[in-house]
Amino acid sequence: MSNNPSEISANWWRGATLYQVYPRSFQDTNADGIGDLNGITARLDEIKALGVDGLWISPFFKSPMKDFGYDVSDYCEVDPMFGSLEDFDVLVSAAHDKGLKIIIDQVLSHTADVHPWFKQSRSSRDNDKADWYVWAEPKDDGTPPNNWLSVFGGSSWEWDSRRRQYYMHNFLTSQPDLNFHNADVQDAILASSRFWLERGVDGFRLDTINYYFHDKKLRSNPAATTTGANTVPDVNPYGRQKHNYDKTQPENIGFLKRFRQLLNEFGAVAVGEVGDEERSLQTMADYTSGPDMLQMCYSFELLGPAFSPEHIRNTVDGFNTVATQGWPCWAFSNHDVERHVSRWSGTNDSQETAKFCIALLASLRGSLCLYQGEELGLTESVLTFEELQDPYGIRFWPDFKGRDGCRTPYPWDRKEPNAGFTEGKPWLPVSEEHLAHSYVQEAHEAGSVLGHYRTILKARNASEILLRGDIKFLESTKDILVFERANDEGRILCVFNFGSKPVTQAIAEDFAGAKFIDSFTRGVSVKNGNLELDALGFALLSI
Repeated sequence: MSNNPSEISANWWRGATLYQVYPRSFQDTNADGIGDLNGITARLDEIKALGVDGLWISPFFKSPMKDFGYDVSDYCEVDPMFGSLEDFDVLVSAAHDKGLKIIIDQVLSHTADVHPWFKQSRSSRDNDKADWYVWAEPKDDGTPPNNWLSVFGGSSWEWDSRRRQYYMHNFLTSQPDLNFHNADVQDAILASSRFWLERGVDGFRLDTINYYFHDKKLRSNPAATTTGANTVPDVNPYGRQKHNYDKTQPENIGFLKRFRQLLNEFGAVAVGEVGDEERSLQTMADYTSGPDMLQMCYSFELLGPAFSPEHIRNTVDGFNTVATQGWPCWAFSNHDVERHVSRWSGTNDSQETAKFCIALLASLRGSLCLYQGEELGLTESVLTFEELQDPYGIRFWPDFKGRDGCRTPYPWDRKEPNAGFTEGKPWLPVSEEHLAHSYVQEAHEAGSVLGHYRTILKARNASEILLRGDIKFLESTKDILVFERANDEGRILCVFNFGSKPVTQAIAEDFAGAKFIDSFTRGVSVKNGNLELDALGFALLSI
């Protein structure tokens, strides 16, 4: 990594930590029970105090909200429930004044069915936008053109009586897929992204980045031999297919190069979401390798139920092996998955699990995404069927309860109505379990998860080795993960006990005499030249 200040500034994203804000559930300022842009602006000091470099803001664009903003009806307008373009401009300016970057979600693979583009496209087979979406003739017996399935259940084809054709939707039937084989569609998408760059955003999180293109021949998918990382086991048949043809097509490389050219005009950055993909690490590599591709991608390997030294090592090593020129972005939680404290605590204390996980995440090579509330050690909320809002959960209840459990309102102060989130009725209930870990209480409590996050991120930000150094995994016993971070200036040994019992780990000879990084050490002592680690103990030693 260069020591040139201008080059370091241009590469701010390399090793950066982004804080994901889900606007509906962050802070409401107009008492309608739904968070808004002004609420994010009002809480920038709290975000800054965490030690992050920027915000990733989930969609706030005009939308019918059938998928809560991931169904866009106007790419260049703020939905009134979140505020206005002027409110967004104020947010960007205020964030920049505090040294925070702004990354916004772009949902480009599909639109809402009420988007003007789709209204025109479905009106006839010969209008100017007739080919802007993926349309297909039925088979002779009237059934869909192939066997492609929707992530949200059922066929990914919906019959449209106006055109008397099927249109493709990878998600809800109200989310028709754009036809990226059409150059006019690509131009329109790039123009909408330029709109936000000109308003001062620092980059984008690109939703479902591998879903942009489909197979032109509409070939059916073969049966899967394994289940994808982000499918609902057994409940949803989507995971029974090997998705060779409905996504991750080679033409996507060309479009992403066009997108990178746009980013370069503004010195902006993008992180792509590689969704439910058997070869996700290879796809991450394909999309990030080289200066003409995206800066970062992430997949769902670390967002699922697997949590072991072997899984962490295989995932990180797997990416580094196939993406020698690429750069990863790692996360343990987001708005689509069960909160990692609930997924991974098992018999361990959830708060100790939260502290262990941020130390581990912050030790990995790559950039980081933190999801709102994980810095409080929040667990997954338990909702009744009547309280559900997520169509995904409603479809597969009770075997899969959807994504509402990780989207409940942020608990700011347990002493305030609705924990300080809103003066109205919240769109999802505030979890009673979360009240004990509200922001105000965590901020003033010694040994809290919030305090631990702040300490860990401060130490990471002060270490060039942790931010951008190389990583090498070392041999260890079953429950222990050991790896080394290094650059030309030094080395750091990282040791993590995933087990629920104390263990002993020998210290490598070349680390004899190394010093503990105090803020990165918990539940560890030295005995007879070995490390004695408690359950969920960890240590970083520097030479």
